[in-house]
Amino acid sequence: MLVELALFLAGLVALAAGADRAVGAAGDLALYYGVSPFFVGVTVVSVGTSVPEMVTSVYAAFYGAGDIVVGNIVGSETAQITLAVAVVAFVAPFVTPRRDVLVYGSAMLLAMIVMLLTLDDGVVGRSEGFLMMLAYLQFVYTLYTNEGGEEIAEEAIEPARPPGETLPWILAGLVAVVVGGQLTVTGGVGLARAVGLPAYLVGLLTGLGTTLPEIAVGAIAARGGRAGISVGAILGSNITDPVFSLGVGALLFDVVVSDVRALAPSLAYMLLVSVVVLGLFYWRRGIDRRAAVVCALLYLPTLLLGGVSY
Repeated sequence: MLVELALFLAGLVALAAGADRAVGAAGDLALYYGVSPFFVGVTVVSVGTSVPEMVTSVYAAFYGAGDIVVGNIVGSETAQITLAVAVVAFVAPFVTPRRDVLVYGSAMLLAMIVMLLTLDDGVVGRSEGFLMMLAYLQFVYTLYTNEGGEEIAEEAIEPARPPGETLPWILAGLVAVVVGGQLTVTGGVGLARAVGLPAYLVGLLTGLGTTLPEIAVGAIAARGGRAGISVGAILGSNITDPVFSLGVGALLFDVVVSDVRALAPSLAYMLLVSVVVLGLFYWRRGIDRRAAVVCALLYLPTLLLGGVSY
């Protein structure tokens, strides 16, 4: 059991550290070529910080651990919209235009609903995975055509590093993520069997661990005054995970869940808490430290619901 636990924790550390390195370098590279910070947040940063979920999804699907795939994404989604938002707001309360909340919040909820619909029969097949990935690419294209990169001169605070400095960090980070994903899934499956924990609960814990990059990136960006990247990373990643991260795993290997009905409370809470936090975003035009306390408290029932689901 100790070996499996050590592998599981080592994998999470490698996932978080590798994604953090790769994402920071990728963000610098995008800014270097004149992309706006908010667009970097919603696409480059959000996709990059979702690399742990993508890698975990692929490995878990390969090993036939569909419950870990779904648990990882649900745990990550819920942690991002509650804990990540709370941490960023504690570091530096941010203001979000209501238009951005409506556009990206609606896309996030739609992505979650798509995931719920594909899970209805307990199997996410390759055709569904392919369509989910296409839907996300369409969203990125629409975002790019609407946003562009005109704000780079006003919003970029630090000069971006050239490709010669950033590319090695991107490659090194991706290698760490790949190794970490392997260790996390194999260690998590072994831990679930040794201790008797439900695989879905292990997935929820993995989702909390793989959310660390989003929390770190968002907090650092907020502290540096780049609120556009903070908001974009959180909302964008919550669009990426339900469709793209799950779609990647399903595209390669069918994702099979052992008991869909048992997941219902946890899935419903993910959707409910997302609506509540988006409501706070819209109503208060952002999240201050008082609202951050509410967001943090909203995370607490997540693991409890995951534990009683099986």
